[in-house]
Amino acid sequence: MSPLSKSLILSGRRIVAACVRRQHTSLTTELIENMDKKATWDRFYAESSSRTTSFKNFEWFFGFDAVRDFIMPLLQTKSHPDAVLQVLDMGCGTSALGPCIYKHSPLPVRVTCADISPIAVRLMQEDVLAKAIQPQNLSSQLEFVELDCTQLHEHYSPRTVDLIVDKGTTDALLRSKEGRGKAGLVLKQCLKVLRSSGSLLQFSDEDPDARLLWLETEAQEQGVMAADVGVQEVGELRGVCYYCYQVTPRPLV
Repeated sequence: MSPLSKSLILSGRRIVAACVRRQHTSLTTELIENMDKKATWDRFYAESSSRTTSFKNFEWFFGFDAVRDFIMPLLQTKSHPDAVLQVLDMGCGTSALGPCIYKHSPLPVRVTCADISPIAVRLMQEDVLAKAIQPQNLSSQLEFVELDCTQLHEHYSPRTVDLIVDKGTTDALLRSKEGRGKAGLVLKQCLKVLRSSGSLLQFSDEDPDARLLWLETEAQEQGVMAADVGVQEVGELRGVCYYCYQVTPRPLV
């Protein structure tokens, strides 16, 4: 078995373990093979919400506090006069990441939390409405949309997004039986909608030897690199090391 395959399998098992920590049903097998499918996540969020009378955010890997120092300083470097920064939490699920960016950003942001599951979107809309979250900047906006992230062009025009945050979404696709092609398509869609000054942040537990190679391969157009790729270590949690992969489009020539 190659190091790349071994890395994918081990990381995939950790993702599934995190997802089903509170669940002990046939959903476990479905998640292992079909994390790229809408029906899988509809079932996951429906079962999760049915098990409790009070809503609780479900966080892949970790919450906002673990990565805020990667996100918030980056937003401040992308300010452009008289404009609201466009931020996408891609594959948001029921994570509090997007709402926390909206709440804590001193600069005006429009945070779009997008997920393929309408159940996740509804749960988040209801929770935010109930909590009445107030942003630090009164011009900031927060929205939740049902969106297949292989089709970002249906929601965004080219070169209009300042920051895309991906906490586990690409990981889920890469570890699915039929999701690898979708993961590459998502990356290409991100590069099309990001401004030349924008960035994609992928938070993952995948080893840099594997993820950097994949990113560099997928970020090519006709053999030419369309983006710069870097990595920083986020830290260790429960014995697992996590990383932040930053993908920045190269300026158009």
